[in-house]
Amino acid sequence: MARRALGRQFGWLWASYAVSAYGSGLGFGALPLIAVLALHASPVQVSVLSAVGPAVGALIALPLGPWVEFRRKRPVMITMDLVRFAVMLSIPIAYALGRLGFAQLMIVSAVVAAAKIAFNAASGAYLKSIVRQEDLLVANARFESTNWSSIAVGPPLGGAAIGVFGPVTTIIADALSYLLSALGVTAIRDREEPPQRTGKDGTRLADLLEGWRYLLSHSGLRVLLFNSMLVSGLIMATEPLLAVLLLRELGFPPWQYGLAFAAPCLGGLIGSRLARRVVARYGQFRILRTVGALRVVCLIGLAFVGPGIAGLATVIVVELAIIICMSLYAPVLVTYRLEQTPKDRVTRTLSAWSISTGLSIAVCTALAGVLAQATTPRTALAVCGLLILTTALLLPRREDSAPAASVPLDSPQPHSDSRV
Repeated sequence: MARRALGRQFGWLWASYAVSAYGSGLGFGALPLIAVLALHASPVQVSVLSAVGPAVGALIALPLGPWVEFRRKRPVMITMDLVRFAVMLSIPIAYALGRLGFAQLMIVSAVVAAAKIAFNAASGAYLKSIVRQEDLLVANARFESTNWSSIAVGPPLGGAAIGVFGPVTTIIADALSYLLSALGVTAIRDREEPPQRTGKDGTRLADLLEGWRYLLSHSGLRVLLFNSMLVSGLIMATEPLLAVLLLRELGFPPWQYGLAFAAPCLGGLIGSRLARRVVARYGQFRILRTVGALRVVCLIGLAFVGPGIAGLATVIVVELAIIICMSLYAPVLVTYRLEQTPKDRVTRTLSAWSISTGLSIAVCTALAGVLAQATTPRTALAVCGLLILTTALLLPRREDSAPAASVPLDSPQPHSDSRV
């Protein structure tokens, strides 16, 4: 089957995403890794770093949704990339001067999280404006494939680089990737028209809450949001727990830690490439429901990781199963969300979604860290694995076919006639 051409604008956007994704792949788990290796942080500190930073970032991003909605999206993306470049670069500078501290890692984590939310909201709205609706799944599948391939390649190289050059090496690569991404977005040179305001004040309370109002009024998006919040929270809560378990308690070297997460990401190429075919064959709703349930089944296997090659193989097998399902599910979910969101609410809806999942990740990560401190990281992993099984109850039960319609902000919000 011939590759579908999506245009020059998408090509530059995809290239910018790719360079940023590969930089982040090299720096996968970089902040918790630096906290453990350079600052000798405890399990609670590592979990706090992974929880509080994104939570504060989500709060910072709250007023950014309406602000971004009524501005041209390319300048916003460029600005957010440059902000991330600057704050990430502050870490190796502080480390070289002997001034790196835990507080700085927290600040960097918060700023990066806020900039990421704003960037993703702007890029989602921009993608919808440059790609035909029938091509959205293809475009999102390409982003998903790039994401997983970057994680497959990046962490082993990042782990090896840390072993040879020191713990801040991958931070430098990640920072530079944001700079290159900004240059790529700049190269698009699109004459983007500024969005028209539909309200008097883009930062008033109604605008701040508009994304959530729309999500909660749409039966299909509402249930998928709650599902995404819990699944993302519980999966991401395992990252710092695994960092402590593998690096400290089981004595895995950094390169094996990177390999444990990188090798399974090849499964992401499988799932993302299948997305278009399976949706064409089985339908969007069936994939969201079936694959959405399958992607949570295997997480509990991480509680049984042991030392040596067997332990490494356990992590790889569990992560492979999860990632194949996630990479198939994600582009279908993202496409459905864009299809069901009116053009004049895309940024605020995507911001609300990102802030909600970010806060959920923060809460789950913090609670898992407290549990790990009170018991063991292995026990906390087991609890996360058991709890995530219940999220299958928060998946659509009936197909929601409500179309996305643009409604004035001052009008009552439409409710889907379908039930989920």
